[in-house]
Amino acid sequence: MLRILIADDHEVARNGIRSLLESHAGWEVCAEAKDGRDAVELAASTKPDVVLLDIGMPNLNGLEAARQISAMAPGIAILILTMHDSDNMVREVLRAGARGFLLKSDAGRDLVAAVDAVQRQRTFFTRRVSQMVLDGFLDRDRRGQAGEAEEEDSDNADLLTSREREVIQLLAEGRTSKEVAVVLNLSVKTAETHRTNLMRKLGLHSVADLTRYAVRNRIVQVF
Repeated sequence: MLRILIADDHEVARNGIRSLLESHAGWEVCAEAKDGRDAVELAASTKPDVVLLDIGMPNLNGLEAARQISAMAPGIAILILTMHDSDNMVREVLRAGARGFLLKSDAGRDLVAAVDAVQRQRTFFTRRVSQMVLDGFLDRDRRGQAGEAEEEDSDNADLLTSREREVIQLLAEGRTSKEVAVVLNLSVKTAETHRTNLMRKLGLHSVADLTRYAVRNRIVQVF
């Protein structure tokens, strides 16, 4: 039996995904999470074979959840679901430890194939995403300007630690330092220190600046 964990903050989406997956013989959904933090905890407790993560979840986004799950249990196959498509996003997904990237608009057609691929330790991209990544690669190759590519990635959230990405997401979602401390089981002073260090590291001066940075780097998503 292939055991699958679904993480999406929309119940209707989770129900639709569950229905698609459990129509496949030998597959079961062993747990459902409503945000990335739940997903990490459930991955630790239920030990699924495959985790499906929506990118745009509150409290902890899908990319950071993927990083934490991959570090905790490298044997778990991770598939990212998203409404957004860009070659930069795909690179971020792979860096986070996921094996597949599936647009939600393609899920009805490709979800079963995607799960089957990642559970066999293969990568999976739909034709649309594969072509987009190839076009992006060829475009950068034609430009032939390494400096330009570096500039494109210079604002990347990879320069932050895992804890800093958690803090900046919560702040960008409107949480106070006290609320951040409660969610992350920190002292208020430590949460405030993280906020101060984030601003210093990123050269920012306010929570509004942190929020813009989080949106620009897809740590949080605005719909």
